[in-house]
Amino acid sequence: MQLLVFAALSMVVGLIIGYVVRKSVYEKQLTAANQTAAGIISTAKTEAETAKKEAILEAKEESHRYRENVEDELKQRRSEVQRQEDRLLQRETSLDHKDTALEKRETAVGNREHKLDQQAEKLHQAQQTANDLVDQRQAELEKVAQMSHADAKAQLLAEMKDQLKAEREVMIRDSEQEAEISADRNAKKLIVEAIQRSAADVVSEATVSVVNLPNDDMKGRIIGREGRNIRTLETLTGIDLIIDDTPEAVVISGFDPVRREIAKIALEKLIQDGRIHPARIEEAVEKARKQMDSQLRETGEQALFDLGIHAMHPDLIKTVGRMKYRTSYGQNVLNHSIEVAKLAGIMASELGEDVNLAKRAGLLHDIGKAVDHEVDGSHVELGVELARKYKENKVVINTIASHHGDVPATSVIAVLVQAADAISGARPGARSESLEQYIQRLKKLEGIANSYDGVDHSFAIQAGRELRVIVKPKKISDLQATTLAHDIKQQIEKQLEYPGHIKVTVIREVRAVDYAK
Repeated sequence: MQLLVFAALSMVVGLIIGYVVRKSVYEKQLTAANQTAAGIISTAKTEAETAKKEAILEAKEESHRYRENVEDELKQRRSEVQRQEDRLLQRETSLDHKDTALEKRETAVGNREHKLDQQAEKLHQAQQTANDLVDQRQAELEKVAQMSHADAKAQLLAEMKDQLKAEREVMIRDSEQEAEISADRNAKKLIVEAIQRSAADVVSEATVSVVNLPNDDMKGRIIGREGRNIRTLETLTGIDLIIDDTPEAVVISGFDPVRREIAKIALEKLIQDGRIHPARIEEAVEKARKQMDSQLRETGEQALFDLGIHAMHPDLIKTVGRMKYRTSYGQNVLNHSIEVAKLAGIMASELGEDVNLAKRAGLLHDIGKAVDHEVDGSHVELGVELARKYKENKVVINTIASHHGDVPATSVIAVLVQAADAISGARPGARSESLEQYIQRLKKLEGIANSYDGVDHSFAIQAGRELRVIVKPKKISDLQATTLAHDIKQQIEKQLEYPGHIKVTVIREVRAVDYAK
């Protein structure tokens, strides 16, 4: 028990001693912290005072610099203002001088105008005097000549009219002679060279084709029972079969050469096969159409290859091939077009034009004839439509439209194709013409010449290539003969259609020659 009390007392005493010791230590630490805080505050106050003084000094220096800058700027502005004032003063002085000079000039101009007015008045008086003298002289002349001014003027105009007419006739004759001398030789050389370098075969085709038969018994098989085979063939091809007394031959007749060729191919295959009945005929005709399409394309491609033409629409190539089965006045249109293309290309090379474009235009100039039997319209209109459809060159389109003179030619190539077309059509043996048409053309030529006053009689010679006109010497003078030849030529060009050219010769004491081209 005593031990417990002693232990408790010892513990209390220890706690008291510890508290006293801790309090003493804490007071010492608090005192040290207060001293440290007082030192920091004192240092901060000192630094703040120092910073404040430095800031005040910097502000004073900045203010001083700003004031100096402002003063410098003011000085510069004052100097600039002074310079501007000096310039303005100089300008005012210059303007004063100019005003003085202008006043002097105005005074001088006024004096000059006054002098001019005086001179104008003197001139007016002089002109009035001259007019009076002219009137007086004119009255004296009218009195002496016994003719008024209007009558003299009319007589003078009549004399001038006659003189101008005579000069016109002389000018026509001189200009024609000069044109012939300068152009005829070169044109003939160019055309002759083109003709010599182009060789073409003479081809004449009809509207019928003949198919040979192995024997006459084949005619009965072609006709069939009650004529069903021949009716089927004619219906499918659109042509007529003529089976007559001609031994071992059948005539195929039709205006469409392509259909006629299809019928010929189909009939030859049927004869070769020997089996002839409606079903077999339909099969043969269909195969013949396909074969014909292939031949048309190959023919067109061969024509383009021979001429060196490239990049043409496939459908247009096929249309070119169709021209092989089209004739014009007995002349094969494809051969004619190839010949025109070659001639135009040769002449274009001599003149420095585009040779390939000239050949293309020459080949396609009659392309409308390949379809004119299927579509309404002239071959010129159809050709222009085809060329535009397949986006051909504008020169080619104009060549097609102008090769018969329907529209004006807009390029040299179009004119060359016109010349080449005339050369190919006018070549001896190229085209056939009926006797009736030939006689009518000659009568029209002579009728045109005989319609003019002063013509005694006329003769169409050289198959209509030349027209000779005999005039009455008392009514037609030498100069009027030249004008007459020119007028007849123009009327022929307006009223007639003809291949090549016609030479018009008016005969009196001299011969005046012109050509209707």
